[in-house]
Amino acid sequence: MTIILKSGQECSLDDLKDIPTPPGTRSYQPIPHYALAVKIANIAQELLTGFDLDNSVYGTARDGAQLFGLHTFKKSNNELGLSIAFSSSLDKSISLKIATGGVVTICSNLCLTGKIMKARKHTTTLLDDLDEMILTSVFRARSSYTSAIMDTEVMKGVVVEDDGAYRALGHLFGHKILSPRQMPVALKEWKRPSHQDFDPRTLWSLYNAVTEALKSSPPQNIMERHIQLHKHLLPNQARWQA
Repeated sequence: MTIILKSGQECSLDDLKDIPTPPGTRSYQPIPHYALAVKIANIAQELLTGFDLDNSVYGTARDGAQLFGLHTFKKSNNELGLSIAFSSSLDKSISLKIATGGVVTICSNLCLTGKIMKARKHTTTLLDDLDEMILTSVFRARSSYTSAIMDTEVMKGVVVEDDGAYRALGHLFGHKILSPRQMPVALKEWKRPSHQDFDPRTLWSLYNAVTEALKSSPPQNIMERHIQLHKHLLPNQARWQA
């Protein structure tokens, strides 16, 4: 499973250890990328009864200053894994953010259903609040995951032909969810899906065409783009139907 950060690079958990953390100040408290990734994974594994941590992927940008991470937990053989996505920075460019939902296990496409659970600046009190932030997000993860599964089944039942897909892609481009560089990727994935699972002409296939394109989003807004996709594409399903 991979994530693609064209503005940065993928890395391993061990690589995160080697990224230096700048010293804190009176008003700023950076959190080491490695410590953050491990803490989220450990708390989630302890609380998500019946789920096992299946995979973790990380991407950095701006010479390691920005981090995007994704922990995927699996239960039985579901098509969707439970996802906990997070981003942070060491240079004040990104607040700490955590979002939850689903991830398509065959291609690591995200399905984030709600809002970003927590978004905090790296103030000096952040370390005191960090565990509570993660706990709150993980407790909400099951609800987000259930919503993702239900929404997936709805989208699979919505037939979408080319004209409807073009309207949807134009809508997403106009609302700046898809960038000019991502638009051709989404169109290609719709016309010629990389995975046979998305051959059926449905809203679910269109959704995954877009999420494939969104993998190139920069770390600072990758979660927001996925959440906005969900908010725009699913409630307007009648507009895209054949």
